[in-house]
Amino acid sequence: MKNLKRQWKFIVVLIAGAVGLISQFALHSKSLFSIGNLQFPVHAIIIDIIGILMAISLLLEIFHDWKTGRYGVDILAVIAVVSTILIGDVWAEWMILVMMTGGETLEDYATGQANKELRALLDKTPRIANKLVDGKITEVKVDDLQVGDTVLIKPGQQVPVDGQIVKGTSSFDQSSLTGESVPVTKNPGDDLMSGSVNGDVAVEMKVTKAAKDSEYQSIVALVKSSQAQPAKFVKMADRYAIPFTVISLIIGGVAWAVSGDATRFAEVMVVASPCPLLIAAPVALVSGMSSMSAHHIIVKSGPTLEKLAKAKTFAFDKTGTLTENQLIVDQVVAADDSVDQKELQSLAASVEQQSSHVIASSLVKATDKDLIHPVTNLKETTAQGVEGDVDGKHVKVGKLSFVAPGHEKLNVTSTAVYVSVDGKFAGYITLKDKMRPESPKTIERLRRQGAEDIMMLTGDHKQVAEKVAEKVAKEAGITDVRSELLPSQKIQAIKDVPKDLRPVVMTGDGVNDAPSLTAADVGIAMGAKGATAASESADAVIMVNDISKVNDAVAISKHTMKVANIDVLTAIGVVIIIELIAFTGVIPAFWGAILQEVVDMITISLGLLAKTKPSDKQFGLEEK
Repeated sequence: MKNLKRQWKFIVVLIAGAVGLISQFALHSKSLFSIGNLQFPVHAIIIDIIGILMAISLLLEIFHDWKTGRYGVDILAVIAVVSTILIGDVWAEWMILVMMTGGETLEDYATGQANKELRALLDKTPRIANKLVDGKITEVKVDDLQVGDTVLIKPGQQVPVDGQIVKGTSSFDQSSLTGESVPVTKNPGDDLMSGSVNGDVAVEMKVTKAAKDSEYQSIVALVKSSQAQPAKFVKMADRYAIPFTVISLIIGGVAWAVSGDATRFAEVMVVASPCPLLIAAPVALVSGMSSMSAHHIIVKSGPTLEKLAKAKTFAFDKTGTLTENQLIVDQVVAADDSVDQKELQSLAASVEQQSSHVIASSLVKATDKDLIHPVTNLKETTAQGVEGDVDGKHVKVGKLSFVAPGHEKLNVTSTAVYVSVDGKFAGYITLKDKMRPESPKTIERLRRQGAEDIMMLTGDHKQVAEKVAEKVAKEAGITDVRSELLPSQKIQAIKDVPKDLRPVVMTGDGVNDAPSLTAADVGIAMGAKGATAASESADAVIMVNDISKVNDAVAISKHTMKVANIDVLTAIGVVIIIELIAFTGVIPAFWGAILQEVVDMITISLGLLAKTKPSDKQFGLEEK
């Protein structure tokens, strides 16, 4: 609505100019009245009325800004309009109005160009699904699908909602969701993510999530949230507002005093209009947000970019962030010589092979298939463990109190399953989180990009946390490990970061991370598995399962802010040079206004450079 209002202002000004041209040059209208030396023909009255209304509207915005403590450069635009009205230069006044409203319209156009990647997700949202009812296809709205419905996905079609294949095998392009460049083959029983694109074979899918909870729709919701929060970041312009305004008024005042002609002051004020300064930062920031989106990072607001660019402290959750949240076998400890390590793991994995528990599936996955034997008389005791017969032996796997009730407590600090064979305690198997392969390099690159402190915040026991951090620390230098933290303690750890080490960026993926993401200056959520409480609480969401995207986010932010600063300073420099030329009286107010439009175009073009790829140094790729 706001963009539409600005466009209408521009259209009204253009219509007033057309009517004025016809009135003056075609109809040769005469002055209806005069005040002193000023004549007021029809075209002058029309343009003056519009100019006064625009000036009043801008003044109201200025007063509102002053109440909120913001001192901008809009006052120069008001002075320019009023000056041309007072000296009776109607067409210079009209050009200033064109410049003001046209600059806003150009800004909206540039914003739209920079925002194309964000809109692409919205344009591709699945809307229609082929629902199977008694073997017949019925087209229904995606939002009307219910959990349990069967949907036919034809070749080349998008998966409308999250589901599970019940019939057919095909490859699916998940690049827009996960960043995977190679299509993934899916078989009956495999899960499908909404938004992925089917290959060459039609498949039938059972709906497992309603549209509002599905993967692609969750991403779209985040993008809409991003678009709903204006990306305009006026603080940068505000930093230069007062000195720029003062310099411009001094140049105009001296020009008036030296020439003794108020027209000279008006000519300086015309070229001093602040449109380029106001456009520079917003266009660069929206371009930066667009670049983030192209790298699978959704940024919800413009100010996040500046904070990321200046970030000095980075805090990471451990599980699912620095690690893959996939357990791997760490140690196999046999109690005595009756069962060796290989047999112990074989027996445990054989009994666990039918369990869906994450520890069981991780153990089975980590065990050679040749070591997994058939199991009979399988029985599962809820929250305790499983038991069954393997190769003539009765095997129990689970908690120590379940497998060997009378055994003394063992000092095992990591995740473990205990095993007994024929009623005798046989040993235990520990599992640990698998470190993301990109984690050490991510931390190293963050240091190259200027990170002064990097923390790992986790709820794990101290021994477990330090063991995980040791690998990363060896290569990248995480020395600040905070363990056994409750969510409230994570928040306190972030709040306790001293002022000289801020802004603080917190990266996490779980529901328990949501409060600390909110407490940080910038919260980044690992949202590859869908919108969680973490994603909703975060300032930015990484939509692929790759923590190195934190580096990309910092690099793009640094590049964006560099472009924005150069753009703002260039705009100020060019405008002041033109003001000094106008000081001499060689630039009439009309041509000064046209020059301002040229500066607007230069400013917008420079701002769009934020969409270009950052340098290797900004990415943290150059060697030290």
